Amino acid sequence: MIQLFMSLPLTQWFGYRYIFAESFQPYQILTYMFIHADGWHLFGNMFALFVFGPMLENHLGAKRFFALYMVCGLGAGVLYGIVNFVEISQIESALVTFNNSPTPENLHYFINNFTSGYETYRPEYQEEIYNLVNKNFPADPTNPQYIAQAKNIIGSYYQMNANMPMVGASGSIFGILMIFGLLFPNLQLMLLIPPMPVRAKYLVAFYALYSIYALLERAPGDNVAHLAHIGGMVFAFILFKAWGLKSDNLM
Repeated sequence: MIQLFMSLPLTQWFGYRYIFAESFQPYQILTYMFIHADGWHLFGNMFALFVFGPMLENHLGAKRFFALYMVCGLGAGVLYGIVNFVEISQIESALVTFNNSPTPENLHYFINNFTSGYETYRPEYQEEIYNLVNKNFPADPTNPQYIAQAKNIIGSYYQMNANMPMVGASGSIFGILMIFGLLFPNLQLMLLIPPMPVRAKYLVAFYALYSIYALLERAPGDNVAHLAHIGGMVFAFILFKAWGLKSDNLM
């Protein structure tokens, strides 16, 4: 029974997708929070919940803590969905442009503006794509083989992004981390790696700055939804102000 459950395509069913993707379902805005990519992803989020959750729940009360968890998770999903819609729509527009006018210039524009360059693709395909974009296609722009190959590259990239699911409770967890740092900014926490004390406000600031940096860098192969992390923290800050909470300067 357990083996059957583990083999179910839960990410495919319940992961959050681009709103116009064939695999999108409205319930995914809620269910994505309860699905994780793998055991380490689940462990990391639940360990943070275990560390920060009890003290925060005691301070806020069970109802507010639950509201915090859900609002930050849903808010992170909405923010991610809006930005993802804009980005995927731009890719789709470039796809239509190329299909209507399959020129080497439009292919070069797509590779340079909508991907992270050739590093986006698997190593065994990088040289082939580089040669197509910079050598073969420009030298013979009416060759139907090169046009078909270029359409396949752009179409595959669009389908990959449109159907890539976002999963995980990280929006909620980062919201919990944010409001914890706002409530107890001077509380000393002991890190595991490296084993050293740090005040809660500095830990929260580090995660916020790192998430912004990672979002801007968008390194190839980085499948972490950093925007959802930032969204969770933003909605936690909004709740902190809306609830009229005050910092408790614990030493």
